[in-house]
Amino acid sequence: MANEFLKAELASMVDEFQAQVEILNDIQQKRAQLMATGYALQKRVTVVVNADGIVIETRFDDDLEGHTLDELSKAVTEAAQAASTELARKSTELTAPIQERKGRMPKMSDLIEGLPDLKAQMPERIPASIAPPNSPERQQHDKPAMTFTDVEDLDDVTPGRIRADDW
Repeated sequence: MANEFLKAELASMVDEFQAQVEILNDIQQKRAQLMATGYALQKRVTVVVNADGIVIETRFDDDLEGHTLDELSKAVTEAAQAASTELARKSTELTAPIQERKGRMPKMSDLIEGLPDLKAQMPERIPASIAPPNSPERQQHDKPAMTFTDVEDLDDVTPGRIRADDW
């Protein structure tokens, strides 16, 4: 009886997997065309990124006279970050159907008694910093170097040379 249940459950999982493959194919097709746009300086600086977050277009309005290079570079960064945020939103929206279906699938740990839930053991994603290089947030805090106390000094150490007492 339990064997029949497992067979039916496995058949259901295979069917669901095939449906998910079809949905993923559709998502991949749509993702390939995905773009997002970000703006800065009252929409006078525009940055467009593709689905991989790569800048594919940067535009400046003609009326940017009087802005310093520092202001313009900060505006480009701000627009690119806004485009990346928009891209993340669109990507989440695009993948929502597959995430919803995935949530309904039983875990292997639900089907096989004693099998640990491996997903629960995965570390959480840490968001990448958007702080500029050399900013305080990116400064590495010097950790003390490891010190080994139980070591031997070797007098004649020539790279690639095997000594008789190494045998």
